Amino acid sequence: MEKEKYVPSEEIMEKYADVLINFALNGGEGIKERETVILQVPECAKPMLIHLRRAVLKAGAYPIIHYLPDDIQREFFELANTEQLQFFPEKYLKGRVEQVNHFVTIIAETNKHELEGIDPKKIMLNTEKFKPYYEWREEKENQGKLTWTLAMYATEEMAKEAGLTLEECWGQIIKACYLSEDNPVEKWKESQSKIIELKKKLNKLEIEKLEIKAEGTNLIIGIGDNRGWIGTTGRNIPSFEIFISPDCRMTEGYATFNQPLYRNGNMIKDICLEFKEGKIIKATAEKGEEVLKEMINVEGADKIGEFSLTDISFSRIDKFMAETLFDENFGGRYGNFHIAIGNAYRESHFGDISSITEKQWEEMGYNKSAIHTDIISTSNREVVAYLKNGEKILIYKDGKFVI
Repeated sequence: MEKEKYVPSEEIMEKYADVLINFALNGGEGIKERETVILQVPECAKPMLIHLRRAVLKAGAYPIIHYLPDDIQREFFELANTEQLQFFPEKYLKGRVEQVNHFVTIIAETNKHELEGIDPKKIMLNTEKFKPYYEWREEKENQGKLTWTLAMYATEEMAKEAGLTLEECWGQIIKACYLSEDNPVEKWKESQSKIIELKKKLNKLEIEKLEIKAEGTNLIIGIGDNRGWIGTTGRNIPSFEIFISPDCRMTEGYATFNQPLYRNGNMIKDICLEFKEGKIIKATAEKGEEVLKEMINVEGADKIGEFSLTDISFSRIDKFMAETLFDENFGGRYGNFHIAIGNAYRESHFGDISSITEKQWEEMGYNKSAIHTDIISTSNREVVAYLKNGEKILIYKDGKFVI
């Protein structure tokens, strides 16, 4: 007799939706009455959509459903000509950004290798055309008028890719998101307060640059002026990482990444990047190297937009999940460090960011790109901070901050 497929309980799904709608949005405060929320949910995650819409309606807000059919990407890239690849529905997308207060995006897939074999130039050509859309969203977000969050809904195919059963995969989601607790939202607020205290300690240090050393890694990250560390903003659920957008012109050295990267329907494995004067001058991968190089060829994607560390004291994730959202928050034995190539987080800047011009952002070394791709390593590492007063201190070792 075939074993019955695992399905999360209604209680778990209700708690999950509650965390996303009533905690993650509005920077940990949840949505307000009469706000508009777009729910971007794939077909294979329909049960999640039902609970999300229910939570939005109970909060007195307005849900807009963006339902994404499974398994149709490949045919688009096989059939689309250059003009179709570059089509940008400007009025439609501009209206979306103007109308909406919040975006909730659920990550769920039936085939993580759907676009393997597709010319990566075609994928990147299509990706770059949507740069204005993300800039409109970012501008509204920087004005404090828009928030967003990402979460994962596990499928059989996603679990299999990670070498887990579906129940084991959901077990990681439930544990990481506090969904077995009586009140997950309160647990998230407790975690948020602890990470805020650590961020305060880091921000008092006035770090000039960081040196990251690990097996296959000797990397310098130049921080730049007037920057702060970010964490638990509600953008990602779960989120245990603490990160910063450094001066993209000041990266030097090399780094290897032992976790596979799943991006644009492809897997890229065993990535090694070498930097000089801020730019990637060499990029290799055991698998998917062509895709990696085409990604880096996108304007701004040859520099970094984020540096991040995850402390095992916070992270509840201890298994590889084959999904960046979870793997960039991996705890395990040594936590993880990751960089994102491409676009920076402007909220890393201290003070009011709403009136800063594009030229000023560029002068401060905030990278800009249509790409923002996190690349992860879970190998043991030491991170040393060089302070502006000339001191040098160890801030991270054996998977933990030590300040």
